[in-house]
Amino acid sequence: MRYVLTNCKIFTSEKILTEHSLVISAGKILAVIADRDIDNQDQQIDLNGHLLTPGFIDTQVNGGGGVLFNNSPTLESIAAIGKAHRAYGTTGFLPTLISDDLATMQLAIEASQQALIAQTPGFLGLHMEGPYLNKLRKGVHCETKLHSPDQQSLAMLQALAQIGRSIVTLAPEVVPAGFIKQLSQQGVTVAVGHSNASYEIIKQALLDGASGFTHLYNAMSPLTSREPGVVGAALEDPHSWCGIIVDGFHVHPASLKIAIKAKPAGKVILVTDAVHTVGATGSTFDLVGRSIYRDNGKVTTKEGTLAGSDLDMASAVRNCVKLLGLELSEALRMASLYPAQFLNIADKVGKIAPGCQANLTLLDDDLQVMDTWIDGIASNPLAYRR
Repeated sequence: MRYVLTNCKIFTSEKILTEHSLVISAGKILAVIADRDIDNQDQQIDLNGHLLTPGFIDTQVNGGGGVLFNNSPTLESIAAIGKAHRAYGTTGFLPTLISDDLATMQLAIEASQQALIAQTPGFLGLHMEGPYLNKLRKGVHCETKLHSPDQQSLAMLQALAQIGRSIVTLAPEVVPAGFIKQLSQQGVTVAVGHSNASYEIIKQALLDGASGFTHLYNAMSPLTSREPGVVGAALEDPHSWCGIIVDGFHVHPASLKIAIKAKPAGKVILVTDAVHTVGATGSTFDLVGRSIYRDNGKVTTKEGTLAGSDLDMASAVRNCVKLLGLELSEALRMASLYPAQFLNIADKVGKIAPGCQANLTLLDDDLQVMDTWIDGIASNPLAYRR
């Protein structure tokens, strides 16, 4: 079906257009046209002057809508998580499994394979965060689940190369020589996280093919005067991407501003690291057998350890503007274009351009989500109509 989204501001990923409309056909963007060029025979959908942006892409989302992927690694859970976060502007996501046993990892891979076949809305791939992490930087990950990989592990992770654009987060110092290179050569995106590695180890990991850093600053060796650590290596490297959690709890705004200034444009992306609290009611939840608590947007264990976040992507965009003083256009790119570039799918998503998938988010003046489209299908087409 062909139709036109009109009476809106359009952020293409480069600039905001006014007096323009978007033509969509067969789930893809056909054209961005001046309003005067609209074909009156096309169905027109009035967006009441709201801001139309590329749909948000979240590369690290553990749960949503009361569902935690670790607790239920199924196709149904992936769909439920995607639905919960879609309400906050996310049209592409990677369900994330934190460190668990091999049997649960295999279930997560099988569920992700099913999601790919079923074309689950928004599903882009699987993010395996662990279990090949450093116990000294485990965060909320269960220490008994953390270990070095063996050949069975490598074979299992290599299957991720066939599941969309999947990610493995690992600590380079706990995996054998050549492990990162083998994964990256297979087409799996490798990110560094929960690592106590030295600067030199991280530099070698980057040479071997690692291309990202998972929740920069959190659960990694810090930048100091004589040992740059993981943070220093991440900020110095011009080619890798850094995910940041902009919720006001995980990282001080000043530290985030420093990271954004240090990295080249386009190399800092927004992630939520959200758990199942997003889109759910209540204050107490189960995280792989441990109780976690939500209090005013912060999620912790009883001991006070951060346990993921209660953040959604629309809130992350708003926080970038309010807490970090970023221009809205840059905050939107950090939520859409830059994650697409990190996953090497920017030719399909992350921008509004002819030939791209019609994955879109509609925002009001307060940057609240009014609607989303995935492959041209709206989630809530009546929400913004007068």
